[in-house]
Amino acid sequence: MKQTIQTITPTVKRLSEVCRECDAVNPDNYEKYDVKRGLRDAQGRGVVAGLTNISDLIAKKTVNGEEVPCRGELYYRGYDIKDLTNGFLSRGGFGFEEVAYLLLIGELPSEDELSDFTRELRDRCTLPRNFFRDVIMKAPSANMMISLSRSILTLYSYDSHADDTSIENVMRQCLNMISQFPMLAVYSYQAYKHSEGESLVIHRPDRKLSVAENILMMLRDDKQYTPMEAAVLDLALVLHMEHGGGNNSTFTTRVVSSSGTDTYSTMAAALGSLKGPRHGGANIKVVEMMNDMRKHVKDAEDDDEIKHYLCGILAKENFDRSGLIYGVGHAIYSKSDPRAEIFKEFVGKLAETKHKSTEFKLYSAVERLAPELIADKRKMYKGVSINVDFYSGLLYRMLGLPLELFTPMFAVSRIVGWSAHRLEELCAANKIIRPAYVSTFGHRDYVDIENR
Repeated sequence: MKQTIQTITPTVKRLSEVCRECDAVNPDNYEKYDVKRGLRDAQGRGVVAGLTNISDLIAKKTVNGEEVPCRGELYYRGYDIKDLTNGFLSRGGFGFEEVAYLLLIGELPSEDELSDFTRELRDRCTLPRNFFRDVIMKAPSANMMISLSRSILTLYSYDSHADDTSIENVMRQCLNMISQFPMLAVYSYQAYKHSEGESLVIHRPDRKLSVAENILMMLRDDKQYTPMEAAVLDLALVLHMEHGGGNNSTFTTRVVSSSGTDTYSTMAAALGSLKGPRHGGANIKVVEMMNDMRKHVKDAEDDDEIKHYLCGILAKENFDRSGLIYGVGHAIYSKSDPRAEIFKEFVGKLAETKHKSTEFKLYSAVERLAPELIADKRKMYKGVSINVDFYSGLLYRMLGLPLELFTPMFAVSRIVGWSAHRLEELCAANKIIRPAYVSTFGHRDYVDIENR
C-alpha cells in the first residue's frame, strides 16, 4: 500500500474537525424527540423490531403484576439451553450438529435425521479447487475476520446460483457456509502465520470427525487433541450459536436479508458487525484485562487486592482506562447469563487438566467481586453478572487458540443462528426493514460559491 494512502494530511485533519462539529448530536435531543438511542429505552429494553420462532431470552418475570429481575434463561426453538446441553452431554456426544439441525429446521432430529444431516454437512466440508492458493494465501490479513469476509464474498463468484433467494437455494448456501467456516477461519490463520515467517501446515478436514474435533485437528501441527478438549469446544460452539434476533450481527443479518440480496453479501455484513469490539471481540478484551490483572495482583486469593485493581478499572486508572470490567454485564441478563453458568463448570474441569487452577480461581474471584463493585460505583437499572465472554477467552487460551481466532470461533458458531434468521426473514417478512431517523439540522438557503 502506498504511504500517501496511509498519511493523515492537514486536509484530512481539518475535514475531520469540521465533521466532528457538524455531526455532533446534543444528547438531550434523544429525550426531546423520544428517540430510543441504540434502539433501547432508558431501562435498557430493546425496541421490538420483529417476530421470531428461533430463540428467546428471559431476564425478568412478572411477580404480583410487577416485572422483577430473575436468573437468565435462553431457549432455542422453545427448548431450554440447559436441557439441550444436558441431553447431548449425558450421551457423551457432540451437540453442534444436533443443535444446528434444531435451529435451522425447528425440531430436534431423530437418530436417522441427525445422521443424514451430519453426513450432509461433512460432504460439504470442502472448498473450490485451488481456493486456498488463489484466495486465502493472497494478501493475508492480521485480522482473520477480514480474511473470512473476503473468502465468503469470493465464494459468490464460484456459485452459479449466487443470487437465487429461493429457500431451497439459500438452505444449500447456508449448509455450505456452516461447513466451510471452520476451514476458512483456520486456513486464514495458517496463511497469516506463514506470511510472518512460520512454516505452513495445512490439514484437510476429516469427514469422520465432528466440527469441534476438526477445528482442533486442523489447527494443530500434530493433529492431536484430547476428548475433553473437543467436548468443551463443542459446548462453546453450541452456547454461542444463537442469541435472539436483537443482537447486532443477527439484526444485521435480518436487515440485509430484507433487502433481497444474496447470502454471501448477507453473511459478510454479519461478519463485519461481529468483528466490532463491542460485539464479538469482547472475549479478547477479557483475556487482555486478566493478563494485566495478573501483573498487578500478586495473590489470586486476596479479595482486597483484587478489589483494589477492579476499583482502579472502574475509576479509569487501570488497564485500558475505559472504565469497563470486560465480560461483566449484559444488555439483557441481570442476575445471571445461563450460558456462563453452563460454561463455568466445564472450563473449571479443563483448567484442572491444563494446570491452570490458580488462573481459574482469579477468574472466579472477579466473577464474585466485580458485580458488587459495579453496583456500588454505578447507577444500575438492573442487576449485573458475568456473561459468556468472561470464560470463553480463558477456554480458547487453554485450547491453544491464538487471539486472532477468538472472534472467528464466535463466527464459526454464530453462522448457524445467522442462517436460521436469514431463512426466517425470507420465509416470513417479505418487507424491507427501514427504521426512521429524526433530522435535527433544519433547512437552509443555498449560497453561491463566490458568496460562501
